[in-house]
Amino acid sequence: MKMKYTKQLPVIIGLTVIIGLFSFAVADTPAAIKPKEKLSDYGFFTGNIKDLSPASQVFPYTLNSTLFSSYAEKLRFVYIPNGVTVNYTDSGVLQFPEGSILIKNFYYSNDVRHPEKGRRIIETRLLAHTANGWEAWPYYWNNEQTEAYYDVAGETTEISYINENGKKIKAPYYVPNKNECKGCHSYNQQMIPIGPTAAQLNRTADNTGTQQNQLLNWQTLGWLQGVPTLEKIPKMPVWNDAASGTLNQRARAYLDANCAHCHRTGGPAETSGLLLTYSENNSTSSGINKAPVATGKGSAGRLFDIVPGKPEASILLYRMQTTDPGQAMPELGREQVHKEAIALITEWIKNMPANGN
Repeated sequence: MKMKYTKQLPVIIGLTVIIGLFSFAVADTPAAIKPKEKLSDYGFFTGNIKDLSPASQVFPYTLNSTLFSSYAEKLRFVYIPNGVTVNYTDSGVLQFPEGSILIKNFYYSNDVRHPEKGRRIIETRLLAHTANGWEAWPYYWNNEQTEAYYDVAGETTEISYINENGKKIKAPYYVPNKNECKGCHSYNQQMIPIGPTAAQLNRTADNTGTQQNQLLNWQTLGWLQGVPTLEKIPKMPVWNDAASGTLNQRARAYLDANCAHCHRTGGPAETSGLLLTYSENNSTSSGINKAPVATGKGSAGRLFDIVPGKPEASILLYRMQTTDPGQAMPELGREQVHKEAIALITEWIKNMPANGN
């Protein structure tokens, strides 16, 4: 028996090695991705990590109208595993395959007027498409800017920078915890991405060294399929670029980017009856002369969400202006008031016809 066992030992060892290798391969498949302790562990960026230079299979992208986050600047990337492709769709976000990871970096330039003076990266939010659906993995950067660490608890810090007018700004900055990510990314009780829709991505950008439409560029790179001709792709206006759309279109684009992830059918604020997607065509659902459902003190005595011609009487504008945590909207990322957006929405309501159309 001893001799027989000895002869079979190499076979057993060999099978063990093969099974071990197979198990490693399975664990490393896109469907089995798990959060890592450090951002650098993913290999998303080459060289000095704070430079955010994308590695292979990591693609930068920009959006037409973006979510305001207390004046933080952002750099967005998406990681697409080798051998898979993204499917185009006109409705909602592009159909990213399992293993895809959306990478959003929040930072402040030391001096917005002079980017060459450096920046401080505060956080990197990953949205990973796992076998169990989309998951949020937050990372908080150290002061040395040498690494970001997985942090599910959230953080509060202070930011300091010089804005475009040369004014020094000091303000608190809150990094949401893992569970709070669901507050914005929930749709029909499932977590999903928000930003990378065809309408938001339909723009010219210098992401690969040449000025080219992002969607067409991704199609050329071979990882986006099903893209129609350019004239058939929807396009979201740039809220702060008057050349990109009318006042009404740009105001609606801003509300879509900053409010509609909650205020839409299937969103966390659906029960409010206030639906702020760009495509919403019911004026009452859009807030025009609509009485609130349950705003509590958030109404500040005002009677309607939007009163045409009267910005000062509109609940929507008031909640954008206040910094009271119990009244401010959006609920997260609003440690500062977005003054430029206030001006846009004020002008929009002021020039709105009585019927809202």
